[in-house]
Amino acid sequence: MSQASEAAKAVPVARERVRVFDTTLRDGEQAPGFSMSRAQKLRMAQALADLGVDVIEAGFPQASEGDFESVRAVATEIRGPVICGLARAQFGDIEAVARATETAERARIHIFLATSPIHRRHKLDMSREQVLETAVRAVRRARELCEDVEFSAEDAIRTEPEFLIEVLSAVIEAGASVVNVPDTVGYATPEEIGSLFARLRREVRGIDQVILSAHCHDDLGLAVANSLAALAAGARQVECTIGGIGERAGNAALEEVVMALRTRGELFRLDTAIRTPLLYPTARLLADVVGAAIPRNKAIVGENAFAHESGIHQHGMLKHRETYEIMRPEDVGFSRTQLVLGKHSGKHALRDRLASLGHEFDDERLSELFTRFKALADKKREVFDSDLDALALGLDPDAVGPWKLQHLHATTHLGNGASASVKLKHSDGRLCAEAALGDGPVHAVLRAITRAAGMALDIDDFQIRSLSNGADAQGRAMLTVQHNGRELCGRGVSTDIVEAAAQAALEVVNRIERLNLGQATLPIAANQA
Repeated sequence: MSQASEAAKAVPVARERVRVFDTTLRDGEQAPGFSMSRAQKLRMAQALADLGVDVIEAGFPQASEGDFESVRAVATEIRGPVICGLARAQFGDIEAVARATETAERARIHIFLATSPIHRRHKLDMSREQVLETAVRAVRRARELCEDVEFSAEDAIRTEPEFLIEVLSAVIEAGASVVNVPDTVGYATPEEIGSLFARLRREVRGIDQVILSAHCHDDLGLAVANSLAALAAGARQVECTIGGIGERAGNAALEEVVMALRTRGELFRLDTAIRTPLLYPTARLLADVVGAAIPRNKAIVGENAFAHESGIHQHGMLKHRETYEIMRPEDVGFSRTQLVLGKHSGKHALRDRLASLGHEFDDERLSELFTRFKALADKKREVFDSDLDALALGLDPDAVGPWKLQHLHATTHLGNGASASVKLKHSDGRLCAEAALGDGPVHAVLRAITRAAGMALDIDDFQIRSLSNGADAQGRAMLTVQHNGRELCGRGVSTDIVEAAAQAALEVVNRIERLNLGQATLPIAANQA
């Protein structure tokens, strides 16, 4: 054991509690390519609740009817965390959040208003006095509708410190229970953040009666460092997202902040309520929902986070794990060893292993997954944890039915492209069979499936990546299409990449039917698959 670990054990340390405010569903979803349907938001919200976050910012209700309904659904169905909605400092926005979160076990209205000179001059066209008056009026209205009100001074880091202190003092007096100091454009350094938060703790009137919060962006790659500096200087809420997704370069990554506090407990003396073994499964779920792979070198949850290839590193690990690992992989949800399951394994063994990986299913969904597991086990000699993760994450309720694949055959003609035939069955009993030619088997299969379903898709991107190891490894196909002005993603997993591509195309087709988007008008270009 390291000297730091021995010291931490020898001297009990009293630790303060840090509240984790997760904005994956709001700030994270605002980033291009990360939009989610209502069903996907609910799925992520439940995962965040299971993870132990204190606050879920579910969306921006006034932004659209869809966002309003998503926030309402999260507020109605998710229990445990505070459910929060974002509002501009306008009565219409504030009242929309109150309506959307009225069924929440605990609700919060989060108001933001820019305070920096550049925003006052170029965005708001408001004086200092007008900003101050607007902020106070908005917080008072929110307090009439909700007991828990958070105020964010947008672009606080580039605001004159004296004016920021004046604004925060005024909104606390007006009834705010949380005051947030965002580094909206990721401009600050840890030293600047630490100095500012220490000053706010000294000079803002009433600061001891509220929670001081930090919200840092990653434009200079300092979001996590700045968040930790704010916590060290007295902030007791940190705003972050899974994987650090968010506007532009993103937000502070929840898993990095939490594990820094845990791993360097003797330094920060701060705790969270996060169930850290669920960090990796939650990150994997988000990656699957938004169709974006986790970078292999991503801290905490990347595939290489606990991988060692260098001979020197391997030698050190064999001698003593702490030579090159400062965290245990089990503590963030990785399995130290690959548990092998096969075609003779039963449902109980599958349920237990899935639970250890952070996946819980009711009996109906477990039975569906068990059927898919058996089919996979017949194709592979061994089924590893990464295979099980892929199976579990593939059960997306937003992509199920009404079309199911009954038959698939693809043939490559050397030098002359490929052909494919498919048969689809609709939930209304229809059987549709189609054949198509393509540049390759994947292209031919995609064309055949969309013809059978009676729609065409404008394909933006198609990717295949391995999800496990070995010659019989599973591959995941990720398909991104444009349909009636919307971007839709489909994913498929199989030991056969052509079958994985077919599953991805079928998922997109099913999303279109479920979302009732109607027929597409754009044809598939011959070079797009």
